[in-house]
Amino acid sequence: MKILIVDDDPEIHHQVRLMLNDPSLTLESAGNFNDALVRLQSQPYDVVLTDIPGPDPDGFAFLDRIAAIRPQTKVLVMSAGNRRDRVAGSMRGRAASYVSKPFSAEQLKDALTETLILRIEPDDIEVLSDKPNWITVRAPCKLEIAERLTRFFRELPSDLDQELRDGAATAFRELFINAVEHGGQLDPEKKVELHFIRTNRSIVYYVRDPGQGFSMEDLPHAAISSPADPLNHVKVREEMGVRAGGFGLLLLNNFADELIYNEKGNEVILIKRL
Repeated sequence: MKILIVDDDPEIHHQVRLMLNDPSLTLESAGNFNDALVRLQSQPYDVVLTDIPGPDPDGFAFLDRIAAIRPQTKVLVMSAGNRRDRVAGSMRGRAASYVSKPFSAEQLKDALTETLILRIEPDDIEVLSDKPNWITVRAPCKLEIAERLTRFFRELPSDLDQELRDGAATAFRELFINAVEHGGQLDPEKKVELHFIRTNRSIVYYVRDPGQGFSMEDLPHAAISSPADPLNHVKVREEMGVRAGGFGLLLLNNFADELIYNEKGNEVILIKRL
């Protein structure tokens, strides 16, 4: 496995090499984008692990060049002073995953493992808006995109403590999975629209799926239908022949301060006050 590390800080190269001390990995270094492009033109790499020094627009142009030169190469973005425009720009540039500096060895290895197993399609994630306080993406109804999108969306409320960020990321993941599985029926030709909105005092997720909607009163297979006994729905799911689960709406209700569905049931707004 060949990995190209791209960063203008020699210490980052040193730290990454220590963290990824594995004989199965071949690690090479480039101190700038031009050096990295020369290397990419001469040989393939499995992963490019690159910094995006903001607000440098060349970083996002670099992602485009990687896709043009080596479309099979995965990109894992690492960035310090995390900003929402860098996260959105990385999604638009077809990065596979994103990790914020400073990161631990475990965080880097997790992100790298995830990057390697992902299958990236050219139009998987379409960024419709990248305003720092309002980011909108559209994605096909495919479960495998859930982990990739969740990692990006985990970084959007970067100024919050880790516990709240993890809770927000888990809530986002449940919203997305519900939308693609129940709304989109796992049909990759259908699309889900997802919004991240940040106000001074709240995080807002707005999700719209292409489905027929649902009624909260007609969910015997979901844990939220029997809050006094959250496991009552398990038997119902077994009888219906559907996979284990059904805790998503209950989890969302426990995290959100407000969870609002439209009349049809295919649009939802989650509000978390800060």
